[in-house]
Amino acid sequence: MEQLIGQLIGGALGGTAGGKVASGSDMGNLGNIIAGAIGGVGGGQLLGGLLGAAGGDAAAGLDIGALAANLVGGGVAGMIVQVVVGMVVKKMRG
Repeated sequence: MEQLIGQLIGGALGGTAGGKVASGSDMGNLGNIIAGAIGGVGGGQLLGGLLGAAGGDAAAGLDIGALAANLVGGGVAGMIVQVVVGMVVKKMRG
């Protein structure tokens, strides 16, 4: 569960940053957050599957390293998805 929350938060932050960095992809604050959160979860799950991350193996509680990896992975994936979706939406609007 901590993985999913970390990916959601990282993706939302990445989506917000993506909207500010790439001005041609800005969809407003809420649109950036939603696109980033979806991208963060999807990208984080894909990255975890590719790297073979073991989910929930921390016996002593919260694993800070794994949480940081989920935040960063979700943030990068969220930024990428937000920029791509934002550019497609802008192109469709004209």
